[in-house]
Parts: sequence; C-alpha cells; structure tokens
Amino acid sequence: MSTRGLNSDLQKISTPTMADIVEVKLIEFLKKKAFQPGDALPKELEMAEALGVSRNVVREGLSRLKMLGLIESRKKRGMVFVHPDILGSFEKVLDPIIMDHTTLKDIFELRLVLEMGLAELLYLKRTDKDIKELERIAKTQDIEDNTFRIKQEIAFHGKLYEITGNETLKRFQIMLLPIFGYVTAMEDKPLRGKVSHLDLVEILKHGSKEDFNKGMLEHLAPHLDRLRDF
Repeated sequence: MSTRGLNSDLQKISTPTMADIVEVKLIEFLKKKAFQPGDALPKELEMAEALGVSRNVVREGLSRLKMLGLIESRKKRGMVFVHPDILGSFEKVLDPIIMDHTTLKDIFELRLVLEMGLAELLYLKRTDKDIKELERIAKTQDIEDNTFRIKQEIAFHGKLYEITGNETLKRFQIMLLPIFGYVTAMEDKPLRGKVSHLDLVEILKHGSKEDFNKGMLEHLAPHLDRLRDF
C-alpha cells in the first residue's frame, strides 16, 4: 500500500491548549453564576488557584474574553462583565480588501436576504416623515453616474434599515456597506430591477407587506441573477 499523500489522508491530532480550556471554563463560570453587567470577576490569582493553572494562562484566557467583548478592565475593580458586543469582532474584519471572493459572495447574499425580509418591521415602524425622506432620496437618483448611483443605493437602503428601529440591524447594515459598495462597483454597467426605489416607496405608501416583499424581490433580482457569475 502506497504511503504517498499520507500527511493529507491522516491529519494531525490537535488538542486544546490550556488557554483554550480556561477560556471555555471562564465562559461556563459566567453563565453558571448568572453574571450581570458590572459584576466583578474574581482576582486572577483566585481563578488560577481554582483552575489549577498559572496566572499567565488565566490572563490569556481573560484576554480572549476581552476580545469577545464579554469583559473589560475597570480602574480599582479589575475585570468586570459587560454587555456582550456581538458584532464587535465582526466589525474589525469585515473589509473587502482582506476577504476572499467566496466570503464576499456569502456576505452579499446575506445582505440581500435581510433586505427581502424587512417588510414586517417597515410596516410596523414607518411614519409619514420616513416615507417622505425615502421619496426624496429616490427622486434624486441618477442611474447614469455609477459613483453617485452607489451612494444613492446606500442612502435608500440605509434608510430602510433605519426605519426598522432595530439598532443591531442598523449597525449590521452599516458594517455591510463596504461589501455592497465593493460588489456594486464591479458591475460593467448599472443594474436595475423591474421595480425602482420610487416603486418601492409607492408600495410602502399604498401596498401591503406581501406587495413590498414581491417588489423588493424584483428590485434585487439583477443582483440575485449576477451572483451566479460572481
């Protein structure tokens, strides 16, 4: 039997480091004790003795929790539990320059799926002022100027996210803007769906949620079609 290619057929066994284990144990501890924002963690030495590891290992585990946005250092209090920043780490790496095409495609698809599901919140939260602002943005769109068009696309769709009133959704949308701009800028010529921004505004004014969902699908259809060749 040939042993060529054995390294790829039999991959090395990986075991978690002590820091990996401490990270998991600390998260389990936070859950078990039902930590609330502002609650102080035990001192490093106390945790090291309880876990049977060195303070350096505990310190590395704590640094990982800080990177996750679960804890932060407070003057005279040490490490305290904080509201988890669920998008913080994502924000740091969400840049087209450092992403491969497959990841860019996946994230662009995610944005399209989000926008096709906005109707429930839009119809619940929209106001006359919101509709007028959307209409103003839609009427100033110039499809011939691609740079300006991208700005208007971002402005219009950004306003839709703003109307939802969901802070996490709005923040996520802002994070996705570089991806949207990057993909749209790659178009040979501007792509338009059968339903325009003005059409979507009219649907919001007079149509149903179902009408808006159908309209958004038609509006995004060129992007969905283009993903096949991305």
